[in-house]
Amino acid sequence: MVSFLSHLNPTPGFPSYTGPYQVGTADVEIPAAELPSPSPTPDPSLTTVSFRIFYPCEPPAKPSKPVYWLPDPQHEYLGAYTRFLGASRRLSGFLRNLPFFRILSYTTIPAIRNATILQAPTKNKRWPVMVFSHGLGGTKNAYSHLLGSISSHGVVVIAADHRDGSAPLSCIRERPGATPRYIEYHSISHRQSPEVEQARDDQLRIRLWELGMIHEALLKIDRGEPLLNTLAEAPTNTMNDLATFKSALDVHTPGSIAWSGHSFGAATVVQFLKSVFYHPSSSPQRTAPSSYKPLFQPSSSSQIAHQITNASPLTLLDLWAMPLLSKATKYLHDRPLPCYSRNPSTSTSAPSPGPKSLLVILSEAFFKWDTNLTNTKRAISADPRFPLSPRPQPKPKNNTSASPHHHSPTTTSKTTTGEGGPYIFYPVSSAHLSQSDFGVLFPYLTRKAFKAADPVRTLRLNTRAALEVLRRCGWEVGDTSVADMEDDSTITTTPPIPAGGGIGGVGGMGQDEKILKRDGSVRGWISLSLDLDLARSSRFKGEAANEETSAVADPMEAVVQGEVAKA
Repeated sequence: MVSFLSHLNPTPGFPSYTGPYQVGTADVEIPAAELPSPSPTPDPSLTTVSFRIFYPCEPPAKPSKPVYWLPDPQHEYLGAYTRFLGASRRLSGFLRNLPFFRILSYTTIPAIRNATILQAPTKNKRWPVMVFSHGLGGTKNAYSHLLGSISSHGVVVIAADHRDGSAPLSCIRERPGATPRYIEYHSISHRQSPEVEQARDDQLRIRLWELGMIHEALLKIDRGEPLLNTLAEAPTNTMNDLATFKSALDVHTPGSIAWSGHSFGAATVVQFLKSVFYHPSSSPQRTAPSSYKPLFQPSSSSQIAHQITNASPLTLLDLWAMPLLSKATKYLHDRPLPCYSRNPSTSTSAPSPGPKSLLVILSEAFFKWDTNLTNTKRAISADPRFPLSPRPQPKPKNNTSASPHHHSPTTTSKTTTGEGGPYIFYPVSSAHLSQSDFGVLFPYLTRKAFKAADPVRTLRLNTRAALEVLRRCGWEVGDTSVADMEDDSTITTTPPIPAGGGIGGVGGMGQDEKILKRDGSVRGWISLSLDLDLARSSRFKGEAANEETSAVADPMEAVVQGEVAKA
């Protein structure tokens, strides 16, 4: 019995990151009053914006305090997680004191608290930046292994902490040392209805505003403007604890920030990029129908209106497409992602990388969820308004007709992805929670309950793919290690880390081209196309090597596996 229970216990610490850089981390919460709001505030009670930064850092001169995975106040978060899993408030007070949950209080992240950022070896001496949006049941800490791994390869990653009722618990601290206000998880049905659409739109309205505010915060932080951080450890230095990031972030050039999210977070960044790119203020010739009810309305003078371009990289993990189907935002749903546009939507003259800047990774659970797979493929296609094409069949040589309604993407109108993207993959034997920390924290439960194998490798594959897409977009990021690429039969579990860190190729095929190949050369890493029949069959010759793949009987079964048992 003791041996069995030990299997259930969470992992006491996450594996080390395998990139060439050590990773620092900082918790940030800034009063909203100190930032210009790029869009009308959706809720006056949201008086701060919160996020965690993962960044390449200098080695510490002396040992630092451990960084715990569970946010403060831990006791409150433990109770919130048990309630998220279905416990009553009274029962949660008991469960959070059990050893199984208490161990989470000691689980650590392999990052260095408030370390000094490393001088970037890039040409412009600034680190590239990615902003990440969590899913339902997530927090700014819930994707620490994936985001820390990306950061260890030379990217500053910003993990948003959404206060829309999607997290088990959110805290608002208006000043250092103040008693926090709590926002608890708000349970909303996963089945589409007018009421659900309105509720999800309300959540998205908050999420998009938060991403816009985080962008404003990053601009001020990089300029070295003093900002109050209510989470600063030293109360006497709350206005200067972010000074290490001055002139270190590549956030001013249009299209220089990458965007990513998981599940509801993936839907969030899709809606965010489209809301900015297609807002009438960004282009006078664009007009939206009266039925369109924008959730985010940036002014033409806002900085975010200049940041989002057709060159903005986008990585989507298990996109939950239902929130994108609201009738109020159908205008946005029917527009292609910015990467397909020939119009950069800014004054920049930089060429668009096209859909090669778009990466979509599904868990096997979401791959087998037919309805969501179809909606996902439409959302990431060059023209979401029309049904996807069937699997291409041999055509007469003189048949070159194209839809007269087609937009003007930078690639052909064929739905099958080419070498230039978009890139769509799924790792075999992965669950929805495999994209987050929960698979690493609870490997035994993940394997037994969701048939998910090797969650650490799943996140490693995700990291490799995300980095290689950035390389193909011309970003300077650290090389993937030989161990991570699985090219050496003598691989050790702790590969050596170069002292200075290598910078990957700029443009071209990059340094880890195999991860984006569609020939099955990476074990258990399945490439998908945009063809419609892939969303209607449980087995696809040449595209699904897993013989146990079967269609999900109930579409919600895939969602119920999500972020610790919910979507």
